[in-house]
Amino acid sequence: MAKKILVVDDEERLVSLVKAYLEQEGFRVATARDGKEAVIVARTEKPDLIVLDIMMPEMDGYEFMRLHRKEHNTPIILLTAKADKDDKVVGLELGADDYVTKPFRPRELIARIRAVMRRAGETEPTAQILRHADITLNRESHSVRVGDSFVNLTPSEFDLLAVLMSSPGRVFSRLDLLDHIQGVAFEAYERTIDVHIKNLRSKIETNPRSPRYIETIYGVGYRFTRE
Repeated sequence: MAKKILVVDDEERLVSLVKAYLEQEGFRVATARDGKEAVIVARTEKPDLIVLDIMMPEMDGYEFMRLHRKEHNTPIILLTAKADKDDKVVGLELGADDYVTKPFRPRELIARIRAVMRRAGETEPTAQILRHADITLNRESHSVRVGDSFVNLTPSEFDLLAVLMSSPGRVFSRLDLLDHIQGVAFEAYERTIDVHIKNLRSKIETNPRSPRYIETIYGVGYRFTRE
């Protein structure tokens, strides 16, 4: 069955344009005009991915993400007209997987959607399980367990952890990690990875301020500790 995309934006013309392109690419599309309506639509339609504007009336994209992330880990791509990188960082901290800056080309958005959905749904031909201390990552079931508890990771966080755990002791530069988790070229900046690492540590580390698993190698990047 075709994947369903929820497009949330208060600009009717933009929503119509994006909807037309997505349907042309074989996606099913649901729409909402603001975050408040999107909360209801997301619960009833259960989309596979959400394309979300930040600046909207009633409820903005940030508030929508705060509410939605309490219940779901649906991949989210932000649409933002803001050039300030800090605004994009806020979105990433709230759990967004990628962002597209307005104005954008529809083909670019579709490429981002396919890349994020590919990461969210990837499975290996055979079970591939990575273990380190009390962390277990299962690529086949796309799950992560810390001790006896499963933790909910966004697709980007899962992919980032899988890359790091696959080569304990290896130092990955931020550009290396960006290449692994994005899958398509975009206006990346190094702080994107820093935000994902911060979110990841908050979910898998006992003390994120003194991480046991993901080490910062200052001036270089990050590595997953060896046994």
